[in-house]
Amino acid sequence: MIEFEQFKYSLSQYKAPLEELKSALDLDAKKEQISELSMYMEDPNFWNDAAKSAEITKKLKNLQDTVKEYDGIEQQYEDIQTLIEMGEEADDASMLEEIKAEFNEFKERYDELRTTTLLSDEFDQNDAILRLNAGAGGTESCDWAGMLYRMYTRWAEKKGYTIEVLDYLDGDEAGIKSVTIQITGLNAYGYLKSEHGVHRLVRISPFNAVGKRMTSFVSCDVMPVIEQSLDIDIKDDDLKIDVYRASGAGGQHINKTSSAVRITHLPTGIVVACQNERSHYQNLDKAMEMLKAKLYLMKKAENEAYLSGIRGEVMENGWGSQIRSYVFQPYTMVKDLRTDAETSNLQQVMDGGLDYFMNAYLKWIHQEKKPQ
Repeated sequence: MIEFEQFKYSLSQYKAPLEELKSALDLDAKKEQISELSMYMEDPNFWNDAAKSAEITKKLKNLQDTVKEYDGIEQQYEDIQTLIEMGEEADDASMLEEIKAEFNEFKERYDELRTTTLLSDEFDQNDAILRLNAGAGGTESCDWAGMLYRMYTRWAEKKGYTIEVLDYLDGDEAGIKSVTIQITGLNAYGYLKSEHGVHRLVRISPFNAVGKRMTSFVSCDVMPVIEQSLDIDIKDDDLKIDVYRASGAGGQHINKTSSAVRITHLPTGIVVACQNERSHYQNLDKAMEMLKAKLYLMKKAENEAYLSGIRGEVMENGWGSQIRSYVFQPYTMVKDLRTDAETSNLQQVMDGGLDYFMNAYLKWIHQEKKPQ
């Protein structure tokens, strides 16, 4: 049957790309690392240093997961080949739906693993801290921040990542004024760095009595969780530290003690906050980690801009500075203004379907970094 021949041809187009992917992932080197780390973990003293043992265990799992995923994709390729051969021999058209489903899943898995080869920047494999701040638009923007918070938590859950709320401030009437969450999982920062910027909402506001179409803005700030000690010089006089009673959707100690911490770095205006740890000192340590990471990224960006002869601009949380628009009425569309990626399936995006936009960004930024 001609349908089997079409599937056979389509599948054959992935033979060379699979080999290229194997080479790009450097699987032989990864397997050697797995062997070395596994032997190292057999040392009786391995668990004496809790921090180091946790770091190595995490690294080993990440390596094993990558190898396992490639092996699974390669096996699925062979399984589809077998299904096509069986269907041809039996001339059984009923097998076409199964082959189609397997082939679509194979393509999705291949594309996702292929995208991970673009995650080669310094902190791409790290966990991420994401902060949302409601901007121009009042109650409408606070509601928009709440919707984005739901979108990112849904995306993280689909990825199998864990989520921890570090800081949370409710809106006066609805939604969220600001929220900071830590998303833990392999390549969390690599994917989420695409979300850094201002997100614009256009819809008929439920908070407007005359049903007027309104535009609202929320800024999204993303930074990696940097485990190693950063050599960042921060003067005490440059810090404004506020201690307050935690509130909102934080951890078990919320609303019990004045242990939440907000740090303002006066020279840059950077503000970080944490309220989810057990004590004031733990919240202070976490907030300082975030501040150091932000200052490190800022310094790195300034150096890169200087070396490339460009000057980065500080973007305001409002008109003219958005990276992505979400239109609810009079039609539905989500469009990324950097990559031109767009979709009319708004609900899928709001339910955490962000991989299309993240992958488009990674490909775009990879092209931007190539020497002209």
